[in-house]
Amino acid sequence: MAITAVRQLMGLPISVDLRDGTQREADMVFDWLHEVDLRFSPFRLDSEVTRLDEGRIGAEEISADLLHVLALCETYELRSGGAFKAKLPGRQLDPNAVVKGWAVQRAADLLRAAGLRRFCINAGGDVVTAGEPTDGEPWRVGIRHPDDSQRVCAVVGIRDGAVATSAAYERGNHIIDGRTGLPAFGLLSMTVYAPDLTTADATATAAFAMGIDGPEWAAQQPGCLVHAVDSNHRVFRSPELPVLS
Repeated sequence: MAITAVRQLMGLPISVDLRDGTQREADMVFDWLHEVDLRFSPFRLDSEVTRLDEGRIGAEEISADLLHVLALCETYELRSGGAFKAKLPGRQLDPNAVVKGWAVQRAADLLRAAGLRRFCINAGGDVVTAGEPTDGEPWRVGIRHPDDSQRVCAVVGIRDGAVATSAAYERGNHIIDGRTGLPAFGLLSMTVYAPDLTTADATATAAFAMGIDGPEWAAQQPGCLVHAVDSNHRVFRSPELPVLS
């Protein structure tokens, strides 16, 4: 049976579209993401991230999950030449740029482990899919136009993959270039298609932080294809990106 459900979690709407699942599996996804929010949010005083940042627990006491997330943050900081940083000088530890993609990808892995083969999880526009919604048809993921929320730049068809977009149009200039400590500039939107959402989300954020050099860097990352719009409205698109329209 097909199930579609939406919840507000981690500060954004998250939808689950299961073409071969039940409400139980949908609830499993939401329960996991709620747990992640409690444990990893830098805005919660009792989260593991806040307690580590404030020195209330030591590095040797943190969970294997947080250790993994922090290792991912370090990896993308090194790959991006410091443009991506989870800990900026004078600011609290904030691994959210990795946490969301990692957590939603883990939810997809839970669904697969439960035997589901056709589903889509959409976390505020960052999407991970499995299989096809109907036989012979890919999941259709729209890339929002950076100037108009009612328009799309392109529609990507994906099966067993993920798409993530970093931009300033929803939350303002919230992505900081770790090399300067200032809001990133040069791009209006940066979309990455990858085999998994952990990779897509972290790569998109790091590339946006890098500015005009980001699209080329992202396109060179293993398994990644890109669609980017710079501040002059020029489009950079990987030729292999499965664009439907």
